Amino acid sequence: MNYYKKRLLNIFIAFVWLINGLYCKVLNLVPRHQEIVGRILGNQNAAIFTKLIGFSEILMCIWILIGYKRRWNAVTQMIIIAVMNILEFLLVPDLLLWGKMNSIFAFLFICLIYFNEFLFNNTENQ
Repeated sequence: MNYYKKRLLNIFIAFVWLINGLYCKVLNLVPRHQEIVGRILGNQNAAIFTKLIGFSEILMCIWILIGYKRRWNAVTQMIIIAVMNILEFLLVPDLLLWGKMNSIFAFLFICLIYFNEFLFNNTENQ
């Protein structure tokens, strides 16, 4: 894969983290995210936990764009997405945008991250 396509794919992946972190959680423009956090971690501190998760997602976006320790970054992303979606699948499927089908989109995103980092990547990254 050439450099520009790879870079575009990295930007797309980073953008997903940014939108979910900033738009959905920090700015709370998708209140369903706070409802999910409230159901899993308790409503009492749902707002603060949602914002903390959102800021963490923004940091993930920055980490992706900087390109530091890319393979560790990719593994971290895949683990976070898997754990988060397993918890949501088991505990709050009724609050998910596509219900239990969300897990399919999570799996596809994990595959995209994996292919982008481990299959489409040259030795420049190691």
